[in-house]
Amino acid sequence: MPRKKKVEEVAPATRATIADFDIIIEPLITEKSMTLSQESNKATFKVKKGSNKIAIKRAIEHIYGVKVTGVQTVNVSAKKASRGARYKGTLPGYKKAIVTLAEGQAIDLFKE
Repeated sequence: MPRKKKVEEVAPATRATIADFDIIIEPLITEKSMTLSQESNKATFKVKKGSNKIAIKRAIEHIYGVKVTGVQTVNVSAKKASRGARYKGTLPGYKKAIVTLAEGQAIDLFKE
């Protein structure tokens, strides 16, 4: 009986893939998120609705090359909006991820 060849494990991709860029939509830059980044070493991103914490962590690590220690997610609900008295509508809801970075790590969102 011939021996089975040992299957080599493939190392996970260390570079960003298209799937990573599909998960992370854009960084959220607000006063509160800037305060979080300066005081608590956290970054805030708008992410795809169906994404989970593990996928978000992997995508941030691949895209920005940093070590992520924690991910918190929040579903932001849609809000009613109006443009003057005539035009009523809604602003769409989205999913937000607050990512905690390892000590000494940073993401520069304002690169030139």
